Amino acid sequence: MHIGLVGLGRMGNNMRARLRNAGIDVTGYDANPAVSDVASLAELAAALPEGQKLVWVMVPHGKITDDVITELANVLGEGDLVIDGGNSKWLDDTKHAEQLGAKGIRYVDAGVSGGVWGKDNGYGLMVGGDVKDIEFAMPVFDALRPEGPRGEGFSHAGGIGAGHYAKMVHNGIEYAIMQAYGEGYELLEAKDIIHDVPAVFAGWQRGTVVRSWLLDLLVLAINEDPKLDELEGYVDDSGEGRWTLEEAIELAVPMPALSAAMFARFVSRQGSESPTMKAVAALRNQFGGHAVKKA
Repeated sequence: MHIGLVGLGRMGNNMRARLRNAGIDVTGYDANPAVSDVASLAELAAALPEGQKLVWVMVPHGKITDDVITELANVLGEGDLVIDGGNSKWLDDTKHAEQLGAKGIRYVDAGVSGGVWGKDNGYGLMVGGDVKDIEFAMPVFDALRPEGPRGEGFSHAGGIGAGHYAKMVHNGIEYAIMQAYGEGYELLEAKDIIHDVPAVFAGWQRGTVVRSWLLDLLVLAINEDPKLDELEGYVDDSGEGRWTLEEAIELAVPMPALSAAMFARFVSRQGSESPTMKAVAALRNQFGGHAVKKA
């Protein structure tokens, strides 16, 4: 199989490597010529074999994704398939599907989790679209997802928009979990009876009900900097927590844990030096390579 991949940043470049390691040919395009295989999207489309071409888009949500979709609509043809694997808002998927559909181009949305670790560990995938399009792209999904049962690293969530909606909720849950770990870190640090906070967190990694990959990443972070003295307690957000909270309000679904985590991030940007928020910032940097502010 031979696919096109648009966007070779933190995740896209690692995805290209993982796909190639699985025996899938990848032609990648990025605005940075130092990492790009071709000079334009037109060259990318021309490099793909005739038949149903598949192009995976992995660029930041919003205008950049809109512009890429518009250009792909002009260089791809009837029957080709575009997969948006970025963090697009689920409402944009209908717009993009209709825009491409006017040219006979198919569309699938894919929520992707795995961050900078996905190259080796695989990516959790949540996809939305037509069953036939999902089946056509399954070799790509299987190459990207973690090893093991497909159902534990891949889900066909529903129709167009369902993949990004599922990823949005996934990220909302992530916000709340990270906040809880951060608050636990601060409380342990505040009590003089606790002499080794990193050891406590490390001791939770096996057998306890709070073990998780996020916990493992927090252990890495506090082993490197036990007091998190190198970080400011400033935590940004990429949008999906807000979108999840908007949906909760729209559907009258109570989500107090997410709302508290979201507002705590806002407070952190007003000059807070909270150890909790330092821990949350460290976690975002560990799993996603998100920028942090140094103390």
